Amino acid sequence: MQQIMDTKTGSFDALTFSGSIPGHYEQYLGPMFFETYAIEIAKRIDPSSVKAALELACGTGRVTRHLCKVIPETSRLIASDISEDMLAIAREKTKASNIEWRIIDAQDLPFDDNSIDLVVCCFGYMLVPDKQKAFAEAYRVLKPGGSLLMSTWDRLELNAASYVYRKTVKKYLQEPVSEIYKLPFSMHDDNEIRHNLQEAGFSKIIIEKVNKVSESSTAKEAAYGLTQGGSIYNEIMKRNPAWIEEIKETVEKELTEKFGAAPMIAPMRALITTAWK
Repeated sequence: MQQIMDTKTGSFDALTFSGSIPGHYEQYLGPMFFETYAIEIAKRIDPSSVKAALELACGTGRVTRHLCKVIPETSRLIASDISEDMLAIAREKTKASNIEWRIIDAQDLPFDDNSIDLVVCCFGYMLVPDKQKAFAEAYRVLKPGGSLLMSTWDRLELNAASYVYRKTVKKYLQEPVSEIYKLPFSMHDDNEIRHNLQEAGFSKIIIEKVNKVSESSTAKEAAYGLTQGGSIYNEIMKRNPAWIEEIKETVEKELTEKFGAAPMIAPMRALITTAWK
């Protein structure tokens, strides 16, 4: 998962996905939000065309583990993130021998022009400060005929569990609301995505809206994961740590009422985009 830039200083906040957050992210948010889309992404890859693949914002390795199943062992797979703490969990849980683990900023790829067959980025580009630069970098390193495969969340209101949580948190945060609150759901406009990719040089672009369900064994676990495993956690802790328990209780109650106590099952939707060079 790409870290978030401090919009006041222009620098990355190194604490955004560090400390206890990566562990909670993997344990709770991974199964609830990311696993089904990781499977969906892997299904869309033609392994015969991939000799070198680059994954950006790999986080704790949810997608990486599925990429390993479809990309030949003889191919090069670079799994990268900007958070060392997230990568540490990914390394621990993903043992394939052909993975190169790297700290890489999506805006500045350390690869030659025309050297990569496939770039994958699942739920990471939303958090990149200069998205246009990142798309241009992906285009630069891809070989002619190579592809960029990415997922981004659709509108917050269409991702029900996240909407319940963020609606609750917003009552506690002072205006103006932090960019951390807005960014994860900031890339839902398919026309804007298409335009930005075309500006980067991509010609053939397919964007699909894919519905899934977010499922947790209990609403209590879902509330815990949303509160303790997301990027807003540090923001809340800076303001008032006592809010954490209040938010968890409120979120658990609303999730239970709307989507069940055990299991908790809520609708979600993402955009899956494929662009070819």
